[in-house]
Amino acid sequence: MGVQIEEGFLDYFCGLEDPRSRRNQRYSVSEILLVTLSAAICGAEGWQDVEDFGHAKRDFLRSILPFRNGIPSDDTFRRFFRAIDTEKFQDLFRAWIEGIRPSLTEGVIAIDGKSSRHSFDGDKKMLHMISAYASEAGLVLAQEKVADKSNEITAIPKLLDWLDVRSSVVTIDAMGCQTQIAEKIQHKGGDYVFALKRNQDGLFEDISLYFEDEDHRQSCATLIHHDKGHGRLEERRIWVCQDVGWLTQRHPQWRSIRGFLCIESRRTIKGKTTTETRYYITSLKASPQKCLAAVRSHWAIENGLHWVLDVSFGEDQSRIRKHNAPHAMAIIRHIAFNLLKAQKNAMKRQSIKRLRKMGGWSNDTLTQILSQKSS
Repeated sequence: MGVQIEEGFLDYFCGLEDPRSRRNQRYSVSEILLVTLSAAICGAEGWQDVEDFGHAKRDFLRSILPFRNGIPSDDTFRRFFRAIDTEKFQDLFRAWIEGIRPSLTEGVIAIDGKSSRHSFDGDKKMLHMISAYASEAGLVLAQEKVADKSNEITAIPKLLDWLDVRSSVVTIDAMGCQTQIAEKIQHKGGDYVFALKRNQDGLFEDISLYFEDEDHRQSCATLIHHDKGHGRLEERRIWVCQDVGWLTQRHPQWRSIRGFLCIESRRTIKGKTTTETRYYITSLKASPQKCLAAVRSHWAIENGLHWVLDVSFGEDQSRIRKHNAPHAMAIIRHIAFNLLKAQKNAMKRQSIKRLRKMGGWSNDTLTQILSQKSS
């Protein structure tokens, strides 16, 4: 064996149990995972793609693992991932992240959900996953599937059980603006910034009415930020109020609030200006600069993760939809994303899209990607 994937993903995922009967185990779990992940890194989207990639890269793959029985067929990949224990797979993903990047305990952790729009099958709903994303590092830290008859409110606490949020700021959109989620974050040593909408009616009304008063705005710490690019001019004005005594008195269940803020965005594109006003609550007693930075970091999960999964990985168009396979492949894509992002950090000028092409073209580049420790 010529290629050594030092401390690679196989060292962490070799503990995954094989769901197949023994008579069908012509290929090891490690061999199936290596082909699937390598193929996903290099652009494969379906099971036939994975098999074709395996045949095209057979010599390379054999430099890492034996593949004594050749490359698995598309049906083998299909059956394996339909039966895989996705809860165990998630556990191993989290152990892998903790092992290769143990120092991600500061900065912003954005939590948000995403649906795989073509993963529905008959009466089975499309896959909806909640992901935790380290905004500064650009890495997926963990994921949790939303149960078919549940919603993000029940999935987020399960995700938080796995996360180390000490010294971090956790940002969540309005769906996750819940007292029990706030308490869990603080109990684990973190802080939060939550988007606020009408799902918290009384709280939303009080804060929105407060900022409608010009005298109140004048008493707040404020900041104006300008952003320009791609034919767009955007002005963001933020007001932060830390006078929360009256608010927590009216809403004692929100005793962890240390500030609330209003962000007014004025966007001008081709001479047309639109204005949007958003409200947030936070456990931080922080400056407008830090609050705005946390809010903007949350948007990174949409632009830096969800957009890449859809546009580069084709997740929304994937027709993998039977049994556990959509969930398993979502985790595979997260592994591939993290490895590519770590390689991108080492090769600043390359995009994720180009790195995937280079991995397919060059065995040396693919080896580098698979060997990334995300440090």
